[in-house]
Amino acid sequence: MRRTVLGRIFVLVLIVSLVTACGGAATPSAPGAQRTSAASGSTATLAPRVTGEIIVFADELIVAAAADLRMTMEELVRVYQARTGIRVIVSYGSSGQLTQQIESGAPFDVFLSADWGYIERLRRGGHTVPGTEQRYARGRLALVTSPKFPRALHSLSDLRDPAIRYLAIANPDHAPYGRAARQALERSGLWEALQPKIVFGENILQTFQFVQTGQADAGLVALALALPGDMPWALIPQELHEPIDQGLAALRRTSREPTARDFIAFVLSDEGQEILRRYGFESPSR
Repeated sequence: MRRTVLGRIFVLVLIVSLVTACGGAATPSAPGAQRTSAASGSTATLAPRVTGEIIVFADELIVAAAADLRMTMEELVRVYQARTGIRVIVSYGSSGQLTQQIESGAPFDVFLSADWGYIERLRRGGHTVPGTEQRYARGRLALVTSPKFPRALHSLSDLRDPAIRYLAIANPDHAPYGRAARQALERSGLWEALQPKIVFGENILQTFQFVQTGQADAGLVALALALPGDMPWALIPQELHEPIDQGLAALRRTSREPTARDFIAFVLSDEGQEILRRYGFESPSR
């Protein structure tokens, strides 16, 4: 089973690396272009090989990222690639599922989790590069209303509306925002009453899409997904759930540790943190 899973991951990564990179790969003006370290500002020669319209980069990075970062990572990657010339390939999923893949040997270089606890678990298991484990953001939970529902919902108490057929949350067993959603509903005294209406997404992006397409009337999702969208949303008070502290680390299996460290330094830099803030993330508790 493990060999089958790893084989599928390898094929997926190979296909993605040949076809596209998240946010689009930066195209150097000529072979021998200069690559700049986002962390230090130093430069090194980057010599991509050009064959027809396909550019083969001299360096790339494979990143596993929690699904709440789907839109945020597009901007982070675009800026980083333009700055360094390094192609960044991103694989998204729930933090728990990505953690299991890493423990099974998935060939990722960096992991951005939506839950600091999963980074700690990987550190204890010897799967991270010592010293690279850092908190990079604190996420917020939001209530979103489907465009097909007749009115906007403004608070959790609005979920008592009998017109609501389905409420989407991410699976609390492996998705940090799903766990926070369940805590918020429990502390609001709504969990038991709403359980028959709850549908689970495998990750927070799928949960968001359930609401976006009208398969669910409302959902509890990451603010980072709701903020750039056009669906009505309302922020959930933080005291209704445990803090969603998000962490990252370079992974032990990486053969690109200097590049992995450089990308982490960019995410933690003032510029990287400003991008995260634009998508609703708050400064992490360190």
